[in-house]
Amino acid sequence: MLDVLGLDPDAEHVYRALLGRPHSPADALADALGLPRAHVDTALARLVGWGLATRSADGRFTAAPPAMALGALISQRRDGLRRAEQALVTFAEEHRAAMTGSSISDLIEVVTGVDAIRHRFLQVQQAARTQVRSFITAPFVALPPDENTAEPAAIGRGVQFRAVLDRAVLGEPGIVDDAIDALGKGVRLRVADELPMKLVLADADLGLVPLAVTPDGEPGAVLLHRSGLLDALDALFETVWRAAHPLELSGLSGSGGEPAPPVELGGSGPSELDRKILALLLAGLTDLTAATQLGLSPRTLHRRLRHLMDMAGVRTRMQLGGHAVRHGWVEPR
Repeated sequence: MLDVLGLDPDAEHVYRALLGRPHSPADALADALGLPRAHVDTALARLVGWGLATRSADGRFTAAPPAMALGALISQRRDGLRRAEQALVTFAEEHRAAMTGSSISDLIEVVTGVDAIRHRFLQVQQAARTQVRSFITAPFVALPPDENTAEPAAIGRGVQFRAVLDRAVLGEPGIVDDAIDALGKGVRLRVADELPMKLVLADADLGLVPLAVTPDGEPGAVLLHRSGLLDALDALFETVWRAAHPLELSGLSGSGGEPAPPVELGGSGPSELDRKILALLLAGLTDLTAATQLGLSPRTLHRRLRHLMDMAGVRTRMQLGGHAVRHGWVEPR
C-alpha cells in the first residue's frame, strides 16, 4: 500500500507492527512478524532515516504518528511529481526543437506484430497529459475496449477521452455494455457511418495508426510523432467528431446496466429500455442488431417502437426521431 511512497513491503510491515506495539525491540518485532532479524533491522534503519520511527537509548522503537510522518512523505512525493511535470514540459520542448528538420525515419516508427502494437497502444495513452482521441473500428487489433487497462489509469489522472465508433462496431457482442461502462467513467462517445481508419491520438504529440496485415501475415502500425501528418490526423478526427452522432448515458443505461422489463408499455414517458432502443436506432443500428444487443426479439422491439410512436403522436420513425430529440428523450446531435 505504501510502496508509492518508497517503502518496501518489509518496512511497511514493520511500521504497521510498531503502530500497535510502541517501545518494541527489534527481536520482538521479528518474532511477531515472522521475519528474519536482519530484514527487521534493515527496515527499522530505513524507518528511522525517513522519520517514520524513533529509537530510544535502550534500543526500543516507536512509530511516529502517521498523520505527521506519512503526511510529510506524501508532501515530498507531491513536490517531486510537480518538479517532474515541469521537467517533462522542458524535455518535450527540447524534443520538439530537436525534431525540427528531422528525417522521416525520426518522425515515423513502424510497429509490427500484435504484441508490439498492443504495447505501443498502451504507451500512447500513458503518455497523454490532457486528452486521448480515437477512431474505433472492428476487428480489434491491439485490445478490445474492455481490456484497455491504460484508459482507467489515464482517466484517474485527469485525461479526457473522446472516441468515434464505426457504426459496424455496435454490432459486436457486448459492445453496448462496454459503451455504457465507458460513458459512466466520463468517456465521450460518438458514432459515424464509416471510419477511414483506426486511430489513437495522445494530445497533439503522438498518433498510432494500425495498418493492413503485412505480407508475412502480421498486423502492422505506424507511430507518428509531431509532424504535418499528425496535424492532418488531428484535423481529421475533429471533422469526423463534429459530424458523428452522440451516444449518451441516459439513452443507454438502466438500473445496474440491465434493460428495463420489455412488458411495461404504460406511463407518460419512455422507459429506460425505450431510451436504449432510440439511442441505438438513432446511432444507425438495424432493428435486428439493436434487438440482439438489448436481448430482445425483433417483435418486442417493433412493439416498443409502435408504442413510442403512439406516445409521441407520430406516424413515421423519422418523425419519432425528431420528437425524441425535441423532448429530451435522447441527446441532440
